Formats: sequence, structure tokens, C-alpha cells
Amino acid sequence: MDEKLAKMRELISRLNAASDAYYNGRCELMTDYEWDALFDELKRLEAETDTVYDDSPTINVSADDVSGQKEAHEYAALSLAKTKKTEDLVKWSEGKPIWLSWKLDGLTLVVTYDRGVLQKVVTRGDGHIGTNITHLAGAIDGILPKIASREHIVIRGEAVISYADFEQFRIESGEDYANPRNLASGSLTLKDIEEVRRRKIRWIPFTLVHTDTEIPSWGDQMAFLEGQGFTVVDHERIDHPDAESVETCIAGWTKKVTDQINPYPVDGLVIVYDDTEYAASGSVTGHHATRAGYAFKWADESTVSTLQRIEWSCAASTISPVAVFDPVEIEGTTVKRASLCNISECERLGIGGEGTVIEVIKANKIIPKVIRVKEQKGTFEIPAVCPVCGQATEIRISENSGTKTLRCTNPECSAKKLKKYTRFVSKQGMDIDGISEATLYRFINEGWIRSNADIFRLKEHKDEIRELDGFGDKSADNIMASIEKARDVTEQKLMFALNIPLIGQDVAKKLLSRYSLDELVETALKAEDGQVFADIDGIGPEKSGAFVSWIREAGNAEMLEDLRKEIRVERTVSAQTSDALSGKTFVVTGDVHHFKNRNELKAFIESKGGKVTGSVSGTTSYLINNDAESSSSKNRKAKQLGIPVITEDMFLEMFGGDS
Repeated sequence: MDEKLAKMRELISRLNAASDAYYNGRCELMTDYEWDALFDELKRLEAETDTVYDDSPTINVSADDVSGQKEAHEYAALSLAKTKKTEDLVKWSEGKPIWLSWKLDGLTLVVTYDRGVLQKVVTRGDGHIGTNITHLAGAIDGILPKIASREHIVIRGEAVISYADFEQFRIESGEDYANPRNLASGSLTLKDIEEVRRRKIRWIPFTLVHTDTEIPSWGDQMAFLEGQGFTVVDHERIDHPDAESVETCIAGWTKKVTDQINPYPVDGLVIVYDDTEYAASGSVTGHHATRAGYAFKWADESTVSTLQRIEWSCAASTISPVAVFDPVEIEGTTVKRASLCNISECERLGIGGEGTVIEVIKANKIIPKVIRVKEQKGTFEIPAVCPVCGQATEIRISENSGTKTLRCTNPECSAKKLKKYTRFVSKQGMDIDGISEATLYRFINEGWIRSNADIFRLKEHKDEIRELDGFGDKSADNIMASIEKARDVTEQKLMFALNIPLIGQDVAKKLLSRYSLDELVETALKAEDGQVFADIDGIGPEKSGAFVSWIREAGNAEMLEDLRKEIRVERTVSAQTSDALSGKTFVVTGDVHHFKNRNELKAFIESKGGKVTGSVSGTTSYLINNDAESSSSKNRKAKQLGIPVITEDMFLEMFGGDS
């Protein structure tokens, strides 16, 4: 008995430390796979010993450590019981109608409204007491400042960052985060609202906790929230839950994950009763409300492989280890590489050298991950020089998390420019399809790219590109075609592509509302100080100074002049921006014909004072879809809410403008 109790204390200590790091944006101490295994072991020992310690994670909700004013929740934010067996879900449902939705992997925020006005935003904390972060609400997409309902309303939702926005932030910032949830949790500790806005956090409601007028159906509750303008979690109804219907439904949602259709990170699924009165009639066991819902987590398929080598991948100033191992089949695909994140993760796992036997999974069905070392061989060697430029490396230890990362000390290392080139060719930038970060890396190391303009001179190396391993005639032709198409670019997209510090798309648009790009450069070069653009609405001294400093930095004005010889720049934003679409909100879906792409149509709408969002809600004015009669989810939702669905031709006829 004493041995089992001692093991329980060890498991509690490890699990609580890992949860603390997980929920507070610090270095990951173990994978979800490992945490679940230790959690299940602890539950087994608690049952065997009939002992549950007060600090056991089986009866406690892990708390965030966001600094600020603590506040008690009006309604406790309890956790859900979890399972990896579909039969448990069927048994729990009792044959009653249920809804299945994503278990989003972010941070839970509780949002309260009174008389149609946002009152407060509070983190989940320990489920009973959280932190008031209302001051950050304006930086979190999806939290509306006002709604139509005048009642007292409490909503629970998840703050998440999409995979695409996570990768974009890593490219722009050069900062090292393990995953989107890690970035989201760290972001809510920041004081600067503009810095939080830069992280592109989105809040997605998943529970209507309270409204004065009772709504006895969970599905109707979600429809009510959508009618208020919220974009709620995706959900699907199962009228008669049995083994076949539940398994079929889960299989469909799992495919959305494996096909990477869902843009946000998830760590499972959730089922809830449609009958909210019945759901509220359950008891509370520990921190679980027995009928509030049931979480389903995928049983990760693990496979053993043998390490071939550790590659060191350079991104900005960080040099990250990547495990290259004998190819294995996991979740229906061949996997042979997995990021090891940083030196601390390698040390935690006990990574060795060639021949080390490792166990690998695809975390949440997507990301290859080494979860343990089964047999270590050789030693883990940290390179003393950068694999790209050959200059010295150094190990840096984060003051906040203690994480060890490897850095290149050479400020002119071409790898440090790789992320800038990646942003340059990105869809939001020059939109050069077919040139990925991996492709840029190869071209840089071949000596073909030393400036942005060199990308437009790659036609000089077309024959050499054809001969590269993994390319060939078709790839080379596609790259050349994409480069030619990208020679026509708007000023706003070009400014974003240049990777100027603090100058994203919104800031570029504001600068260009006053000056043309040529005028901006000329004004910056002649200005007496860096505050010449500070009086432009939304710019201020910091962003003005950043732009002026970049233009004056050695070589940048010359680089831009050289680039202008290769491209044709269109002036699409003017000081006399129209307000013809002011107050109107659009959603654009499907292919476009009159505009080069949807981003160009979005820019046109915004130049006339309109707003473009990604999903249809009660606040949408028009849905633009050239297939107006399609049965897509956006078309169905627009028709359900009575929102006009118009084609591109109809839009231009109604609102005019040259495309």
C-alpha cells in the first residue's frame, strides 16, 4: 500500500507540473499522450487504494496563471469526463438526442453581457475563480462589444489560434512556440493590446451558460448565439445515438482532422444532450458535472522506429532539432520526420544518436511527434556551428520558461532571411504559388537568392531547377508561371511582403491611405525624425519610427528600387478612399472571376469602407458567391438567416468600381 501511495504522490506532482506549464504558455513538459497515460494510471491507483488526495488532478481543474484581477465565476466552469471508447459515449447518451462538436484546444474564456453590452471577460482559472481580462477583449476576434439581446447573458467559449495564423506569427516574429495553444495562453498574459491583436486569437462560443429567457434545447441555444452575431463551434446532431450512428459521425469528424479541413487545433470531440433541462439534472462528482457533456479523445496510434539522424533546421535565429527516422505508417500515411522542438525537449526524452529506438505518434491525428525513447544509442550532439552559414552557435536559456534553444550568432546568416523571403512570397504578400519555405531554403543554398528581386530572376536558373531532386519539368514550369503572375502587385501587398517591422496589412493600408508607396519612401528619407507619419490615424510614433528606420537602414531603399525593376506596382489604396460600403459586412466564398483572387476583392471592399469576415453571422450584409445556388454550408446559413447571396456580377452592378 505504501508503495502505491508513494507512486500516486509522484504521479500527482508530475501531472500538476505538466498542467501548469500547459495552461500557462510555458515549455511543454510532456505530450498529451503521456499525460493521458499517467492520468489513467493515477485513476487506477486511486481506485485500488480507495484514496484520493486533495491536489489530485482527477478531482481538480488546472488553473491558468494569468496575472490581473481575480474574479469568482457566476457559474462554475466544471470539466468534462473523458473517454477514448465510442461505446462509453453511446451508453452516456441513453438514446436521447445529442450534439457532437469540436473539443477546441485553446483557453476557455467566460464572456458576460448585460443590456446588450459586453460587461466582462474572465479566464477559466480553476473553474471557480479566474482572471478578468476585459481590457483585452478588443484584441480577440469573435468577442462582440454589443449584441441585440438586452438580457443577462453568460457564454463560455474557447480562445484559439489557427494553424495558419500560428505559422504566420512564427514567420513574422521569429519566436519559438511549441503549438498554437501555447502561443494563445502566453498571449493572454500580455499587457499591450496591440501585441495581443497581432496574435490573431479567435474566441469561439461552445456553451450558452445563462440567459434570462430559458432555451431548453442546446441546438436552439447555438442558433440564438448565431442570431446575436457569434460564430459558434461547429456541431452536428445525432437524433438516435447508437453504436453505428455515433461511430459514423465520429469517423466523419475525424476525417476533417486528418484532411486538415478544420483550421483550428482540436484535441478531441464533445457530446452534449440537446435537452438542456435534463443535462442540468445531473450530479457533480469532483469537478465533473455528470450530464453536462462527455469528451472523446482519439486513441493515438503509436509506432516504433529507429532514429537515422538529427537534422538541425534553421528558422530566423533559432536552430531546431528534427528527428529523421526509418519510415513508418501512422494513421494511414508514411511518416519519417518529426520536430523535436528544442534542446530541452531532446534532453527530456533522452534522445541519443543514430540507432536510437523511438516511439512516434501523430498528435491529434496531424502532427508527427516523438513521445518516448525506448532504447538510447550513441549521444545527442549539439552542433557548434550553424548548418547554413558555418558560424558559431550558442545555447540560450529562456528567463521565463527555462527552455534551452540553439541560436546562430551570425546576424547575416541567410537562414535569418529565410523567414523574410517566406513572408515575401506568401499569399498575403507577393502570392507566388509553388515556392514554399523548403523550396526557398534550397534556392538560397544553391546561391540563387540573395535579394527579393532575385526571386523574379529565377528564370535564369530554370534548367537547373528542373534537375533538382523532387522537381522536374512540371514543377519548374509552375514556379515560372507563378512568378510571372506575381509581377503585378498592389502597393499594400508589396508593403506587407517587405517584412518591415510593425508594418502588417492594416498598418500598410493606413499609411497608403495618406501617401503612395513612392511618397512614403521619399518622405521617410527626407524627414527630420521618425515621427513624420505619427499623425495618421492608427499609426502613432512607434509604427512611424519603425517604417522610417527601415527605409533608412542600409541597403533597403536600394533593394526596393532594384525590386521595382522586376515588378509592376498598382496604386489601389488612395487618400480619397470611398465610403460607399460603410456599415456593410461581406463574406466572400468560392472562386472569383473579375478579381485576381479573393484577397483582391476583400481589399476592394475595404477600400470602399466595407468589412469582410470569414464566416456568415447575423451581422453579415451580403454573402458573395458566384455559385449562388450551391448547397455549401455558408449558402445554407445565409438563407437560414435571411442574408442575400449575390454573385460577383451582382456585387459590381450594385456597388460599382473597376476591378
